[in-house]
Amino acid sequence: MLLNGCHKITIVTDLGKLKIKVVLIYLLGILVVAGMLFLPAGSLDYWQGWAYLAIIFIPILFVGLYFLKNDPEFIVRRLKTKEKERSQKKVITFATILFIIGFLIPGFDYRFHWSEVPLWLVILSDILLFFGYIIVFLAFRENSYASRVVEVEKGQKVISTGLYALVRHPMYFGVVFIYLFTPLALGSFIAFPFFAVVIFSLFFRIRDEEKLLLKELKGYKEYCKKVKYKLLPYIW
Repeated sequence: MLLNGCHKITIVTDLGKLKIKVVLIYLLGILVVAGMLFLPAGSLDYWQGWAYLAIIFIPILFVGLYFLKNDPEFIVRRLKTKEKERSQKKVITFATILFIIGFLIPGFDYRFHWSEVPLWLVILSDILLFFGYIIVFLAFRENSYASRVVEVEKGQKVISTGLYALVRHPMYFGVVFIYLFTPLALGSFIAFPFFAVVIFSLFFRIRDEEKLLLKELKGYKEYCKKVKYKLLPYIW
């Protein structure tokens, strides 16, 4: 009885630390993204930036609460950032640099009026951006092993239900929507090429992930025969 009690206390303590860590990361994320948008813009009147923050961080709040309650181990996996694959380290570094540059441009675009993205396109992009987040959430809910790094964990199983019955990497499918429509939602045509290249880097990510899954995840080869499309339904 004493051992069980101690074990429960340990779990609660760990969960408490996890909650604090998630809250700190969430608040830091808001500050960093807001700074990258509004400092270059030189104004708080940048309404596209406010709309983007709402679309990004309000869903993240509810998704975070959902997984803290239903699957905290998933959040632990998502907090991993140390990539083991050498090729992936290069891809991530390259994509991160482009992402930061692409994220800073819309603010300057707003300040210097380089682009004139029509209102209807900004609103449509916001909607499609949110749609991308829904896809990512559904993929996360279906697959608790959707780690941030390329790896296969002990006890991991092939997931072939939900969106995984359509494409093998539905999370990245949702990410395509997010990256594709972020610059337009922020009112910038000039930033679009940078995000397009970041999207292209997903192909290298998927290539390495597929190699590892085929090698180490039992049943993945049979799953590939059943679900032929990696990222885009009926295309690739």
